Amino acid sequence: MALRSLKSWLMPIISKRLLSRERLLQQRLSAERKRSAQNRPHVLHFFHQAADPYSQLLASVLPKLLQKFKVALETHPINAPSDSAVPERERLQVYSQLDATRLASQHQIAWTFNEAEALQNASSTPQNASNNARQRKWGHYLGATIYYEGEWYWGIDRLHHLEERLNDLGLCQGVYSGPLFRSVQYQTFEHAPQGTHIDFFFSLRSPYSAISAAKVFEWAKKVGVQVNLRYVLPMAMRGLPVPAEKRQYISRDAAREAFVQGVPFGCLNDPLGKPTERGLALMPFAEMHDAGETYVQSFMQGVWSEGLDAGTDSHLQIIVERAGLSWSAAKDVLKSQPNDTHWRAIAEQNRQALFSLGLWGVPSFRFEDTAAWGQDRFWVIEKALHDKFNTATTLST
Repeated sequence: MALRSLKSWLMPIISKRLLSRERLLQQRLSAERKRSAQNRPHVLHFFHQAADPYSQLLASVLPKLLQKFKVALETHPINAPSDSAVPERERLQVYSQLDATRLASQHQIAWTFNEAEALQNASSTPQNASNNARQRKWGHYLGATIYYEGEWYWGIDRLHHLEERLNDLGLCQGVYSGPLFRSVQYQTFEHAPQGTHIDFFFSLRSPYSAISAAKVFEWAKKVGVQVNLRYVLPMAMRGLPVPAEKRQYISRDAAREAFVQGVPFGCLNDPLGKPTERGLALMPFAEMHDAGETYVQSFMQGVWSEGLDAGTDSHLQIIVERAGLSWSAAKDVLKSQPNDTHWRAIAEQNRQALFSLGLWGVPSFRFEDTAAWGQDRFWVIEKALHDKFNTATTLST
């Protein structure tokens, strides 16, 4: 029987504290006390990578943010991030232009990618390198990011977190009527035609996948859409390095996003390695018993909000039985795991399918010819469904 390690015991306790909403709010309060004591103004630090579409898009809307709040802005031009931060650089450049264009259209922002600006500022400079070093010291690695008193906000997607924080500080110039940009997702609409399906690419180690899994299956049942489960191995289990600042930012950002989505999150037990392998080894078994979705939900809930260690029998049993599956039968599947390459082959096929869509990260979704990456991009799929079937959506928040 697999036993829990000391790390497995401690991780849920530590993460529950580190990623709690209460701690985030306390950190914000402490940061403001320190800023006030040092008599510093409210300054947003914008790290701008000129060749990055997301940076260009964010730069185009910052004047609106400055009109809305009593804050100053310092812009720090930076060089492109390291390969370890963006392992699929060419794919990212292509996809980010498409994605930023979608964002601009969704929020009715008059913006197009400026190739001339990108080319003019493509060369690395010592000053930019110095700004990159400052950014890493403060805890981030990408362009299109804003740093304010200990906390990071990426792109227009995370401005709502920053705006709510600034409003809580009483910095809004007038009556606060909500964030500038916010996409409502998982809307109810008329039942989709029979046979409608979407692909859900996910990793058991992805916190953003966990947030999506807590929402997409329920939505799909309501609107009559079938979800095809397309699991892949985590990047770290495919030999791709993940910088420390990237890991730290993702966990903190996922906690903020989960809070907004109303998804329990934070008491986690990182399923890297054996826990993920055991979890994926049971995927064909769960799907064979028509319990794929409930099993994925149970696994994600267990490792990302309950601190369960799927590398142990006792905790994996909880996950399996909660999904309505037989633990005795599941154990038989796991006994054959070392010699069973079926699930690994499926995971690799799914990864190749994801790459064929021009994507590489999870969670990602596909409906017919439309594909999108990110737990905050499900609205792209909903729009494609709406356009396809001309369905009258009922906007709700």
